[in-house]
Amino acid sequence: MSELFWLIPLLPGLGAGVNGLFGKRLPKALVSAVACGSIFVSFLLALGCFFGVFWSGGSTAVETVRLFTWIPGMGVVLSDGTFGNLNIGWEYRLDSLSMVMTLVVTGVGFLIHVYSIGYMAHDPGYARYFSYLNLFSFFMLNLVLAANFLLMFIGWEGVGLCSYLLIGFWYERKSAADAGKKAFIVNRIGDAGFLLAMMLIFVSFGSLDFYAVMGAIAERFAAPSTGWGLLSAIGVLLFVGAAGKSAQIPLHVWLPDAMEGPTPVSALIHAATMVTAGVYMVARCAVLFEHAPLALTVVAVVGAVTAIFAASIGLVQNDIKRVLAYSTVSQLGYMFLACGVGAFAAGIFHLMTHAFFKACLFLGSGSVIHSMEHAEHASGGHRNYTEMQDMRNMGGLYRHMPKTGLTFMIATAALAGVPLTAGFFSKDEILWKAWSGSHGSGLLWLIGLVAAGMTAFYMGRQVLMTFFGKFRSGAKMESHLHESPAVMTWPLILLAVGSIVAGWVGIPHALGGSNHIEAFLEPAILAGTHVAAEGAAQAADHPEGDTEILFALISIAVAGCGLFLAYHFYVRRPERPKALAAAWPGAHQLLYNKYYVDELYDKTFVRGTLKGSEGMSLFDAKVVDGAVNGTAWGTLSASDVSNFFDMNFVDGAVNLVGSILTGFSGTFRRVQTGLVQNYALMMLVGIFVLVGLFYFLI
Repeated sequence: MSELFWLIPLLPGLGAGVNGLFGKRLPKALVSAVACGSIFVSFLLALGCFFGVFWSGGSTAVETVRLFTWIPGMGVVLSDGTFGNLNIGWEYRLDSLSMVMTLVVTGVGFLIHVYSIGYMAHDPGYARYFSYLNLFSFFMLNLVLAANFLLMFIGWEGVGLCSYLLIGFWYERKSAADAGKKAFIVNRIGDAGFLLAMMLIFVSFGSLDFYAVMGAIAERFAAPSTGWGLLSAIGVLLFVGAAGKSAQIPLHVWLPDAMEGPTPVSALIHAATMVTAGVYMVARCAVLFEHAPLALTVVAVVGAVTAIFAASIGLVQNDIKRVLAYSTVSQLGYMFLACGVGAFAAGIFHLMTHAFFKACLFLGSGSVIHSMEHAEHASGGHRNYTEMQDMRNMGGLYRHMPKTGLTFMIATAALAGVPLTAGFFSKDEILWKAWSGSHGSGLLWLIGLVAAGMTAFYMGRQVLMTFFGKFRSGAKMESHLHESPAVMTWPLILLAVGSIVAGWVGIPHALGGSNHIEAFLEPAILAGTHVAAEGAAQAADHPEGDTEILFALISIAVAGCGLFLAYHFYVRRPERPKALAAAWPGAHQLLYNKYYVDELYDKTFVRGTLKGSEGMSLFDAKVVDGAVNGTAWGTLSASDVSNFFDMNFVDGAVNLVGSILTGFSGTFRRVQTGLVQNYALMMLVGIFVLVGLFYFLI
């Protein structure tokens, strides 16, 4: 079956095509079967490859398939003056790292597809939704299975496009349309860094194949670079791309607004696909980062700051999905913290466990919202969707939704780091590496520990406000509350099980385990270099077992304190949160308004861009139109005009310029439609045109 693993990304792509072209004319049952069936078969193929390739061949097994030559050999002069040959194939590679990612994307993605059958049952865009969902999975699978940077970039841009389509799925809402555009634009900033890094990699090493590039780095750079140089520049540029896709400071602002899309979309973006792409890319380039310690430090510092920054915002948010959104930003910071201290396997381990409990939490919040909206309509209410997502209007829902409530609490325990859950093992591994790793420090560990305490508090607060106490929207509405249908609760149950057992593959040696996932991932992450040998030697030697247990006990105590404080504030002393907010209004407003980062960006970048556009428009109106109309440069004063041109210049020349400008402006005005998807299409066409010219002319 291993020779057929190229079908894993292809099948969801075919599902997207079928539903996209014919979905409107197909019954919903068939649309669901095509969408869910395609991703499920991909999951079965992934499982078959796992048992067929790695069960017998071990973690060092690698399968590669080249479907076709995408960009045949093009001669290029490299930075050292030698002649390179750009030969890019549409090539997939299955190693232990891409295997873990493929299982997560297809497995968790399938459960989200199934859940969507119930959640989107009455939506008029049912077929369009499932087409987008399959397309998202197709691009994400291309991203994680790609054998080279350029094919990864295709998947990278594809998930960015799909995020725009899915976040803005309910485009009739201005807030949803704006959120989609925000995600698309912010990601373009990060993508620019990825593109520059990719170009620098090719001109420096003559290849874009991951294994070839990492092997060249290990061969040319015997020891890590001690200052800013080539590898540091590449590493930082790659991390800029990762920060945009995985919502790290300062490019985190798009992810909380992504809540405007349907809740299953939030689960797909936050748990199994798009936001994990940056972490995967950094882990895939681990050899490069290990040889560029300064770039690695940037990754660790940004990850740590993002973790505590987003966790502090989550303390006071009231929207049930927005709390989870900032939790995702914080947990992604944890993953980058792990990568930044050199614990790449720990970062991927947390990525895997996080996929289970965060998908369960988002789908659980969707189940709550689904019930709240139904009860509101059944009781004759007219509140909008934002009020239905406000936890201050909930309470006591466990009595009406026991399956949703229980699975939500299990996933919360995993996120908070309660012992024996999946999140406990992966988060504890990150905190331990932040302290003991070769690139770790006490400060990074302390920041991660404080963020862990905050996480336990705001998740405990969310559970108590949502599922316990009295229902706060009236008895009439409460009488209509009900559990979600089985098609929505079964995915929650399976994800809750995964939120417990998924972490057992990474039980550390200090706790009597073997940390199987670290041993499994190490060969692919470090590509067989001397760094991999050192990592294996460290894995075999564990002289600090007692110290690691002590640090695990500290993290358990901090998580327990966070949960206890949530119970104290929201059950025993429910008046205390309001009293604290009144006593510290400045701090409360700062956190509630997310440190005013969006407002700062609006006043600088957004309004600055608009002002610049208005200035150019004014210049066009006064100068260009003045030239066109021959009216002495419009309304500009004579003194201004005399600084540039003589107002008595030859009329024929002025009229000629005016005619040329009129023709060009009339043509290009039609191109500026204001629709982001049109601009994306033009970018894609432009890339193909440039590649074609480069191929035929050079």
